[in-house]
Amino acid sequence: MTTLKQTPLYPLHLELGAKMVPFAGYQMPVRYPNGTLHEHLHCRNHAGFFDISHMGQCLILGDSAAGELEILTPSDITGLAFFQQRYTVLTNDNGGIIDDIIVTRLPSGLMVIVNAACRDKDFKHFKTHLSDHCHFKEMADQALFALQGPAAVTVMQKFSAAATHLSFMHACEDGIDGIHCTISRSGYTGEDGFEISVANEQADHLARLLLAEETVEPIGLGARDSLRLEAGLCLYGHELNESITPVEAGLRWLIKKGHDQFPGAGRILAQLQQGTEKSRVGLLVESKIPIREGCIITDETDDAIGHVTSGGFSPSLGRPIAMAMLHNPAPGTNHALYARVRDHQLPVKVTELPFIPHRYRR
Repeated sequence: MTTLKQTPLYPLHLELGAKMVPFAGYQMPVRYPNGTLHEHLHCRNHAGFFDISHMGQCLILGDSAAGELEILTPSDITGLAFFQQRYTVLTNDNGGIIDDIIVTRLPSGLMVIVNAACRDKDFKHFKTHLSDHCHFKEMADQALFALQGPAAVTVMQKFSAAATHLSFMHACEDGIDGIHCTISRSGYTGEDGFEISVANEQADHLARLLLAEETVEPIGLGARDSLRLEAGLCLYGHELNESITPVEAGLRWLIKKGHDQFPGAGRILAQLQQGTEKSRVGLLVESKIPIREGCIITDETDDAIGHVTSGGFSPSLGRPIAMAMLHNPAPGTNHALYARVRDHQLPVKVTELPFIPHRYRR
């Protein structure tokens, strides 16, 4: 058996009473004593602290870094200003998604954050495809936190004036209590908030500093997922994988106009013009029973038309919700659809995404 890794905050999670579970090769907190429902609503109403140090962080340095990464993604990387960020995907030769990533333009090159479960293949992908004009460096000595929720900016005002002046998807370098950090106004909850990259040896001190604030509570993987689902955001391995294209996943907005030099461009650009055979949709469940990943969605004639990619209970809405990949043409909101759950056919309704409006600071 592979030994599970620990983030620098592992002892703190235990001190806070977290239930730890295996996740992407790490021991991670799934919930704390107050429970997932409490954590979710606290983040929506106040501020939540997330340890996301299991995510992969790396640097791609050199004058050609932006141009070379742009050739591996459908997005505009060369057009980023210094300290501007972009959410994008790495694509394979068939247009499928290798991973979704966050790119930050730096004066020295790029900082890239990748999903924990994809880190090894992503880093190998970079090393294989980037030229000798770029220098790839894994940031194994850095931890990563997220501070999310409407009170996050008030908390951050105490520690970094520069960070509070950022707009969504922009970053800065600043000191917090004498600790050097790279801070971005970003996150994956749909709330305003920040992500903070900090040296491992300073991680515990910074985490305790933020958690000492009255409005801040720690958030585990359970609430992290329900917050992400309410925000209608894709999760790799669910809405995204190597057989799903960005167009099918509803991410056509990240494709740079006129860009045709990335892997799988032929298929992806054809889908932009001609449409797709399947697409991601939101579902409201007309029942108290949640529907989960893999659940089959049928039409009124009981024909299978797709499957659930993510599903669960929405604490904010007080009802089950889901995202699904459905065959096109995807049924509209007035069509009768059903989810097969054991011996039940639960009525579901297609709805616009996100389920909860985003509150980013534009």
